[in-house]
This record gives sequence, structure tokens and C-alpha cells, in this order.
Amino acid sequence: MDPFATGLLTLLCGRSTKITAELLRKPKSYVAVIRFKTPVPEDELKSLVNAMKGEIFNVPPKESAVKVQVRTREVSESRLVQTEEGDRVHLLSISCEAGTYIRTMVKDLGLLSGNKCELLELHRSRSGPLEDQMACSMQQLADAVFLWKEHDDPRGLERLVCPVETVLNDIPRIVIKDGAVSALSHGAPLARPGVVSVPKGLPLGSTVLISSLKGEAVAISELSVHSDSIPEMRSGQIAAPKTVIMPPGTYPQTWSKD
Repeated sequence: MDPFATGLLTLLCGRSTKITAELLRKPKSYVAVIRFKTPVPEDELKSLVNAMKGEIFNVPPKESAVKVQVRTREVSESRLVQTEEGDRVHLLSISCEAGTYIRTMVKDLGLLSGNKCELLELHRSRSGPLEDQMACSMQQLADAVFLWKEHDDPRGLERLVCPVETVLNDIPRIVIKDGAVSALSHGAPLARPGVVSVPKGLPLGSTVLISSLKGEAVAISELSVHSDSIPEMRSGQIAAPKTVIMPPGTYPQTWSKD
């Protein structure tokens, strides 16, 4: 995000850092304040903003941390919310694919309107399933840690820290038996006997979340078969783990090492 940006920044700790790549792929939502050099009529700008939806070209700015090259990103919402200061300052709401540069979109608005445009403020309101109402300040986090360490009171941390399952709840979920949890936590593939339930209509290669009966995240895996064929199977591999989340030993081992 830009140095002046505010809003939601998701922090991972402990074993949850294993899902960093998955988190970075989540769609984002922003509120942006922009200013034109000269006034742009509201109706004209609304038309331009609404047109910046779907698949758009989004070239990273020179000061970005990634290679500057032409690429595309998907924008699901691009909407004019409010206009102030005689049609010069405008408030936009944007929901987009991860890796979309809002500064580039604002620059493109200036080019499309023939009127120089700059980004004044940027606020990230959502990252995947997480919203900015769930965020806290660093001071609140420090206070919660102090209460936990110095007074053995974890209630502050419990209110601020989300379980890893919250970040992953938009991934299709396969629920497995307790006896299969331990094997997967050691990196074993998921076999048909361990499956309790599976979503319909998922093609081979789909990313799925393997979950315990209690709703605990066990592993992020890749389907080895089409999900609709699983109910008819009696044996065989269902999914291969890509990222194991649950620590080994959380569930008792139910297989023999011999």
C-alpha cells in the first residue's frame, strides 16, 4: 500500500504464516479520494468510473515493489460515491483482484478524462473475508499483549486475534474424520475412507480446505479427482496437501508405524 494509506493490514503469526500466499491472493476493497486539476462533471466521471470494471490493464507504477510490465487485473466494483469542491474532489469505492494498483487506476482516469488526476487518500476496507471493522491499532494490540503477559488475562487478545479459519472460510471445504486428521497433519494425502463430506462440482486440481469435524483447518490441498466422483469411491487418494496448517500431534495417531 502507499505510505499514506490507511485501513486493514492483516498480520499473521506462528503457523498461520504458512497461509501467506493464500492470503495475498484474496480480493481487496478500497475507498479512494481523488482530485482533478480542473472540475469534472459528476455524470461524466460516473460514466468513466463505471467503465473501469471487468478485466482492465493495470501497469504497476515505477515506485512499486514489482516488475513494471503490462498486466491485467479483474475489478468487480468501480463506483463514484461522492463529489465535493465543485466537481474537483471525488470519493470512489473499488473492489478488485489482489495486486491491483489503485494509483494506476486513478492515473488512467486522468488520461481518459484529459484532466490530470491525483490520489489524495486511500483506505483498504476489506481483504478477503476480513473487514476494517475487525482491525485494531498497534497500541490496542500492545495493551492486549501486556495484559496477557503481566496479568495472565488473555481476554484482550482473544477479542483481537482471529482464528486462521476466518481467513480461509471462502475456500471450498472437505470435512474429514478425526482418525484422518493426524495423518494429514504429518503430510499424508487424504484417502477416501477419511472423508465425511465434500462440496459438489469441484473439478480435478481445485484448491480445497481440509477441515476437522470441529471446523479446524488441517491443510490446504489440491483435489486429485473430480469431487462429484468421490461419493462413489470406496478407496483411493482424494486430495494431496499443499500447505499443512495443523501441528502434528494435535490429534492422536491412529495408524501403525510398522
